This record gives sequence, C-alpha cells and structure tokens, in this order.
Amino acid sequence: MSLFCLLWTPLFYLFWRSVTGSQSFAGGVWAILAGCVVALLQLFLGFAIDPGEFGISRWLSGCVDIVVFPALYPFLVYLLLIGFKIIAGPFDFANFAQLWLIPGAIIRALTNGSQNDPISLILVPVLWTAISVGVPFFINLILNSRKIVIIFASLGIIMVPFAAASSYWAFFSHKSSLGFLLLAAAAAPALISLILSLRLTYNNLV
Repeated sequence: MSLFCLLWTPLFYLFWRSVTGSQSFAGGVWAILAGCVVALLQLFLGFAIDPGEFGISRWLSGCVDIVVFPALYPFLVYLLLIGFKIIAGPFDFANFAQLWLIPGAIIRALTNGSQNDPISLILVPVLWTAISVGVPFFINLILNSRKIVIIFASLGIIMVPFAAASSYWAFFSHKSSLGFLLLAAAAAPALISLILSLRLTYNNLV
C-alpha cells in the first residue's frame, strides 16, 4: 500500500500529460517547490484540527488537514501566481495541482507506510487526484460556457471537495457503501475529463 501511495500521484501525472498531450505549462517548478514546502510544514506542524473519533471533527480534519485543503492549496497559489503575473501562460490547473501533490504523496508514503492503512495510503491519494483533475474540469467549463453552465460548474467545484471529504469520513467510520458512493461522486468529473481527453487525443490521431 505504501508503494501505491508513493507511485500513484507521479504515475497518474505522467499518464495525464500523455493523454492531454500537454508538453509544457507555466509554473511547473513553482508547483514542485511550493508542494515540498507545504508538505514539510504539515509534517512538522501536525494537524490544525483534532480529528477526534467518528463525528464532525473527523470530517473537518479530513477536509482541512488530509483530503480537501491539501489538494486545493495549489489552485489558490496558482491563481495568485497568475494574478501577480509571476508566471505567464500557457496555464494548466490540473498539471500544476498534480505536480504540487507529488511531494506530499511521497512524504505520506514514507511516514504512514508502516501502518498499512488503506484509507491513508490508497484512498487519500485517489481523492487528491479526483480533486486535482475534477476541479479544473469545472474551471474550464466556467471559462468557456454560458451562464447556466457556469452556475452548475460552480456547484460542481463545491461538490467535488465535499464528496471527497465525506468519502474519507465514511470509510473511516466503516460505512463502506456510503464511502464508495461518495468516492464515485468525487471522481466522476475527473473520469469524465479523462474520457473527453482520450477521445480528443484519439480523434487527433485519426
């Protein structure tokens, strides 16, 4: 399981790059550096919220410390880098976020590997991927769609992190059926984005 945690994020990043055909994008070095800094800070500072047992504190801890915020930080930093014109296009939120998450995944594999906990070593990296690909899917819809689609896409940006945190909480609380349902909801936009990218790549080859 620690090997899965170690390899999943970088291998999926390489797979995503090959599927989307993206060669280079602005901010790749920033993503790695900032991801290392944030991952190390969390390692030494610990959790911001006491996770408690199975209640709301566990959900909040999963949201803030483990699943959601670690995968959302790169989007906020990327927007700041763009806003302050520290980097210039082409912009790619998904690739930036996935690069950012690689150091955190490596540290998680090394520090939690002895526990053999599938939630920490398998579920969390998969949820990170769901957020890092699913949220940019909705961002692109907002940038390229009409008002009604923008409304639903904005709700989607909220839904993906909420479903991811709730899936983590459900699995931790031994509610596996609910956990898989919420995992499917969190991963659906990323899967749709992947299918659309594969279809576009196939059409270009043909």
